[in-house]
Amino acid sequence: MKIIALEEHFADPAVAKAGGREAQALSPGFGEAFGPSSGLPYSPTPEVLQDLADKRLADMDAGGITMQVLSCLGAQTVPADVAPEVIAAANDKAAAAVRAHPDRFAAFASLPTAAPEAAVAELDRAVNDLGFVGTMIFGRTEGEFLDAPRFEPILAKAAALNVPVFLHPGVPPRVITEANYAAGLPLVTETRLQTAAWGWHQETAVHFLHLVHSGVLDRYPNLQFILGHWGEMIPFYLDRVNEALPQRATGLDRSFHEYFRENVYIAPSGLWSQAQLRFCLETMPLERIVFAVDYPFIGNEGAVPFLEQADLPEADKRKIAHENAERLLGL
Repeated sequence: MKIIALEEHFADPAVAKAGGREAQALSPGFGEAFGPSSGLPYSPTPEVLQDLADKRLADMDAGGITMQVLSCLGAQTVPADVAPEVIAAANDKAAAAVRAHPDRFAAFASLPTAAPEAAVAELDRAVNDLGFVGTMIFGRTEGEFLDAPRFEPILAKAAALNVPVFLHPGVPPRVITEANYAAGLPLVTETRLQTAAWGWHQETAVHFLHLVHSGVLDRYPNLQFILGHWGEMIPFYLDRVNEALPQRATGLDRSFHEYFRENVYIAPSGLWSQAQLRFCLETMPLERIVFAVDYPFIGNEGAVPFLEQADLPEADKRKIAHENAERLLGL
């Protein structure tokens, strides 16, 4: 079966270096908790993260992945004075990989969101000149969600280009970590709670809640978002949010339930749970479920078994595996 995976990352050393100070301030224990020597899940080596050729393609072949949509890690921690140049170079690197293997790779644009005008120009360049299929945003920029007024031109440009925004987890602000995860806990536990175990998924859910309730999707009613990890907790509280914040309270054009079903695609992102798939199929239209592995933090080997074991007709499996992504991204 053809499989297109949408949340497949690579690391660029220049981006990592430029954003390193901010990343360290947000998560001082990240290296210890996620370094290859930790022996814990989601800890790929730098060599695997940086590879955009033979090793990655071999892993895709072994796991039955037809195409990855590449995304560079770390753009949202890069400061404004260097972000435009550094992030454009990372996009050029992804574009070179796509040109070399157009049947195996597509790409989401990284954006220098700390410099919003440059981010708008880079999104336009990435889509119109490099052929990218959308953008991926890793959480807050300088403590602010995308609904902050200075980021409005980025949202407007994505809407005008008719490309989706993949809203990816990012590390929460330090004040949230101190309040929720740090007190009395070992550093590795704190770090994993603030990130992969819980915190950055909750952050992403709140980020999307902010976007909706600030009116972003009333201003850009056709703008599409992608949420990984089965919708970053939201499907499981969709009815609660909808009931607790009805339109008479929000003053918005639609209910939250409608925004989520009409402006969001969700992906498993390596959470190979048949129970979560079944629940999300009861919550979301099948046509709004796409596929993602979260490589290389998750290995490709679980992808095919997950789809094979799903209690779905073959036609529906194909929609999740590739057809929905092809329609959304124009692949």
